[in-house]
Amino acid sequence: MTMKLQIFTQLNHSQKSAFAVVFVILLPLFFPDLFQPLGRASPSMFSEWIAPRPMHVSLLEGALQRQISVELQTSLWSPLAFQGWKPCTERPKPPSLPEKSRGYIQVFLDGGLNQQKMGICDAVAVAKILNATLVIPHFEVNPVWQDSSSFEDIFDLDHFIDVLRNEVSIVKEPPSDYSWSTREYYATGIRATRIKTAPIQATADWYIENVLPVLRSYGIAAIAPFSHRLTFNNLPSDIQRLRCKVNFEALIFVPHIKELGDAIIHRLRRTSIVNQAEAKYFPLEETDVLIKQQTGKFVVLHLRFDKDMAAHSACDFGGGKAEKLALAKYRQVLWQGRVLNSQFTDEELRSQGRCPLTPEEIGLLLAALGFNNRTRLYLASHKVYGGEARLATLSKLFPLMEDKKSLVSTEELAKVKGKASLLASVDYYVSMHSDIFISASPGNMHNALVAHRAYMNLKTIRPSMGSLGHLFQNKSVSWSEFQRVVLDGHKNRQGQIRLRKEKQSIYTYPAPDCMCRA
Repeated sequence: MTMKLQIFTQLNHSQKSAFAVVFVILLPLFFPDLFQPLGRASPSMFSEWIAPRPMHVSLLEGALQRQISVELQTSLWSPLAFQGWKPCTERPKPPSLPEKSRGYIQVFLDGGLNQQKMGICDAVAVAKILNATLVIPHFEVNPVWQDSSSFEDIFDLDHFIDVLRNEVSIVKEPPSDYSWSTREYYATGIRATRIKTAPIQATADWYIENVLPVLRSYGIAAIAPFSHRLTFNNLPSDIQRLRCKVNFEALIFVPHIKELGDAIIHRLRRTSIVNQAEAKYFPLEETDVLIKQQTGKFVVLHLRFDKDMAAHSACDFGGGKAEKLALAKYRQVLWQGRVLNSQFTDEELRSQGRCPLTPEEIGLLLAALGFNNRTRLYLASHKVYGGEARLATLSKLFPLMEDKKSLVSTEELAKVKGKASLLASVDYYVSMHSDIFISASPGNMHNALVAHRAYMNLKTIRPSMGSLGHLFQNKSVSWSEFQRVVLDGHKNRQGQIRLRKEKQSIYTYPAPDCMCRA
């Protein structure tokens, strides 16, 4: 009897063990989010579950108790004074189309919204250089966000063609004689009509020498890859101005993106409730002045702090050992360790200004610049690495922080939900209508908006990454000293015109190529 009981117990134990093994194997299938250390947004439960803690506690305490003068508020919210420059994209002589097109140019564009915009501008310029007809560019499916949005899903196609009708001939698709020239055709073999050797920053002469013969022989040429395939130097002034005309005038968003953006803007501009707790720091008449300064105004913060950005920077963001290990693993999987920044220490990277600002750090910067806790702050971003826990300090400093989800309904978001390029388009549109724009780190969105807002003479704050890197490493710096250094270091970083230097991008520095002295 005892022997039977022992055998039964052993079998029962074996069954339990087998069940446990099966459960562990199947658990990821039913709950995949729990086992995604390589996820692109929030931390997973079993890899990066430790919520990041504030890295600058002393500065945070000072920021939460900050008092802001009327003079600082007045300066902060005042629009940029006229700087003596104005948009200038029209040529001295009226443009005209060539009598006969030399053929059709196709380009296949990858990347996100702003990389696609640059590619479109360059494609128009190349078509002009070659006296060719441009086929509306094809957008590749974004490998990161899996977004299959087309040109017509994002941009107003009829407006695009109409604005450029006297500059370049544009068609929606090749004529029937060239219907074979498709993305699928070029993906299945080596084709004589495909140009895939265009160098980065290719000159106009390169296109004339290498693409024009293909046009003459076949009547069509497809250029892929095409990103960053046209130089910024030694081009005729009319070509440079044409690129800006495309960028700032021809490329406007489709109506439903503008409508959603306008709804967000309207709701942001509604008068916010006065924070009585802060009002006690000021005499009554000064409080009234501050309220008038901010009424109906808002700031857009472009916060790119996704897992790609965090991992590729190789910086420490206060998430402890678990976060460091998870980001190191992510780097290894995505880039096989080929990340230049990983050769340096966190201190070296911060001193060089190569670490993106965390939500906590950008919040401290905004507070030091003079934004109070009544500021309407619109968060333009994709998913933030670390989720709500990472945003906690920023929310504490700016309780009136909003984003798309907090301002519009699920029904209103339906047309753009899950489509990264459309969501980015909404954020771009709102950013262009904000009173002040600031970005937490350099990148394509930052560069595009810095350029567009400079073109329109709008206030745009560019964080001094090197100076802030040194400041945040100084754990003994007081709030008053921190604020003094921040204010001094950002006086000339608020939208002042910067002239483009050789090799710099026309899509970041529109003057002097696309702007004229008034």
